[in-house]
Amino acid sequence: MNRPNILLIHSHDTGRCIEPLGHHVRMPALMQLAQEGVNFRTAFCVAPMCSPARAGLMTGQMPHSCGMTGLAHRGFALNDYRQHLCYTLKAYGYFTALVGVQHLARDVRVLGYDQLAALGTPPPGHPPGTVLDAPRAEAVVQSACEFFRSPPEQPFFMSLGFFETHRPFPHAEPVDRLCHAAVPMAASPDTRRDMAGFHASLEVLDGGIGDVLDCLAAAGLRDDTLVIFTSDHGPPFPGMKCTLSDLGLGVPLIIGGPGGFDAGLEVDALVSHLDLFPTLCDLLGIPFPDWLQGKSLLPLLRRKGGGLYEALFAEINYHAAWEPQRSLRSERWKYIRRFDTRREPVLCNVEDSPSKSLWMESGWPALELAEERLHDLLLDRAERVNLASDPAHAAVLADMRRGLERWMLASDDPLLSGRIPAAPGSLLNDTDSISPGEALLTAAEWEQGHD
Repeated sequence: MNRPNILLIHSHDTGRCIEPLGHHVRMPALMQLAQEGVNFRTAFCVAPMCSPARAGLMTGQMPHSCGMTGLAHRGFALNDYRQHLCYTLKAYGYFTALVGVQHLARDVRVLGYDQLAALGTPPPGHPPGTVLDAPRAEAVVQSACEFFRSPPEQPFFMSLGFFETHRPFPHAEPVDRLCHAAVPMAASPDTRRDMAGFHASLEVLDGGIGDVLDCLAAAGLRDDTLVIFTSDHGPPFPGMKCTLSDLGLGVPLIIGGPGGFDAGLEVDALVSHLDLFPTLCDLLGIPFPDWLQGKSLLPLLRRKGGGLYEALFAEINYHAAWEPQRSLRSERWKYIRRFDTRREPVLCNVEDSPSKSLWMESGWPALELAEERLHDLLLDRAERVNLASDPAHAAVLADMRRGLERWMLASDDPLLSGRIPAAPGSLLNDTDSISPGEALLTAAEWEQGHD
């Protein structure tokens, strides 16, 4: 069969804050992609932080299953890098290219790509791709366009990673009175400027995507290329990234191109990043690797099925510091459980920002966090009201508890046996740190302090 090229475009810290999902910012490139493809409106990552989320996307496995329980640049890694999507596609004749952000390995060469471009400049003595000093959109676009102008003879898979919308944001003034409306942030001059910068970064991201797609079309490759857009997890604001709320886990997912899909289709079924790998296998007619934990989206893409899942699961292990949590989400209910005795916020797991400073000044560090949370997503979309102690919801709580436990047992979740050890050689913040930029502990030092 003639297999299509695959262009996987992924952004950093964007969540569902895009115009095709109703966010108040002009994004013409993504609007056009959604109108020409299939827009999944209820897609989720498996972990609301960078490397674990990307591991789910690229291996089709939960972080605790593939080994990526923390951040790659801090020393965490996949159990087996040959489970990365790149290796499977290479085995079936694809030329593979990485342009821009990857955030799954200190040494990007273990990912197996045939060609590398626009990875940033590593520090002296380190291999390419070892730092988060990733290039901005202009360099990513330039490298992608150079590739399209001289494509390989066989079909290609390109992972195209934009650093946008990660902090720091471009400077922007909050000229739009609604610049914070689609993401619930307290209104103050600082938070308005913070959100205005995020919007400016969204516009840079969309401009870069538009330029890439224009280059793809100019090279005569658009009709033969499956284009996918997603982001790793939610936006870099308090209460979003590194939380198991929908604001932390919700992601965009737009798929268009050859494959028999209906242009402009909107899908509301629950879907996961775990589903991309099996979907590509299904579309290309290649066997599913036995480690995959997701499902093919082809029935939804071709209007041949209702929903795929009754519920989805997500997790947090290590970000800057240890903060173990698991969640179960059905269409109506969200259940979140914390697996540590600490009841105060782990402040360093939230990136420094004007929005975080406002929270710090407003009593956030003293909040007591519940061991369990239960939310009715139909009546409480913002997940503000915890129903876990409400006797009227005891049966729902018990059912969600059982569902989470069954999944943890079935997936051999190591958290059931206690604290998951930090990766050897990794670097972590103490849980009492305020900023992720504070002094780091080695894994051995951290383990000694948590005996």
